[in-house]
Amino acid sequence: MNNLSPDPAPQGTILTGDALQILNAVGNKSCSLLITSPPYNIGKIYEREKKRDINSYVDWVSPIFKLAIEKIADDGHLCLQVGAHLRNSEVFPLDYYFYKMLFDHGMKLRNRIIWRFNFGLNAKKRFSGRYETLLWFSKSENYKFNLDPVRIPQIYPGKRHSSKKPGKAGQPSGNPLGKNPSDFWEFSANEHFNTEPVWDIPNVKANHPEKTQHPCQFPVELAERCVLALTDPGDIILDPFAGVGTSVVAALKHDRNGIGIEIDEGYAQVGRERITLLRNGELNLRPIGKPVRLPRATEAVSTAPIEWKQLLTE
Repeated sequence: MNNLSPDPAPQGTILTGDALQILNAVGNKSCSLLITSPPYNIGKIYEREKKRDINSYVDWVSPIFKLAIEKIADDGHLCLQVGAHLRNSEVFPLDYYFYKMLFDHGMKLRNRIIWRFNFGLNAKKRFSGRYETLLWFSKSENYKFNLDPVRIPQIYPGKRHSSKKPGKAGQPSGNPLGKNPSDFWEFSANEHFNTEPVWDIPNVKANHPEKTQHPCQFPVELAERCVLALTDPGDIILDPFAGVGTSVVAALKHDRNGIGIEIDEGYAQVGRERITLLRNGELNLRPIGKPVRLPRATEAVSTAPIEWKQLLTE
């Protein structure tokens, strides 16, 4: 296979096969961003034949990331979205294991970001999990970072420097383009998001407009914030565990090139279909920055059912 190299026109490619083999076709240092969400090894349909204990899982995934890191440019990044491996209700936080692995591979952690969502499986022997993490690494100290595309509205735009600040007394203290989201990004301008250090984005469940047959699909919005902040138009985005092509869709949406690798041909084909729909302006996506909808107090779903009231009074 010929080396996959940059192309002046945004394009999307999802290749089917084992990541360790296909990554060899990607040019070294050709990608500005590697963004992915690897299998969590929790028994999903695509994991059942190869479920591993946590140590075997780390041994399996480590060489894939070691090779994938060779494809990242010296000023590039790796963004990893992970949850937890579970065994008999015991939780093994994957970001803990991946941090050690990627640190040993020479990557430098810049942020650990919380992604919170409202819905998921309800646990019976522990509190129900409602967040996952996104680890942002750079490959070197000289890395690309575009702040302006991800600035958020100022909470106090009228705030001014105090009279004790020489040379700036009385001048506006904020940036007219918005504030730096520091170690969290506020996906909605609503005041609710101005007070909490989390990314509050709906996960892709039954009624989500991006839902496909993939059981662990992450939203395009999660990937496109990384794409906007860490890459420029025309850059290559790489995902060695592409699933249904979410990272590639995010890349194409913002005029970047996308390379996805997916071992399951069924999921890869869905990803290709999504790319075609995006190019035709027909892909149904949740708008970036759209506030999470909360039910009104007058809606039926906000009212305790009569059956509960009867049980609580008995």
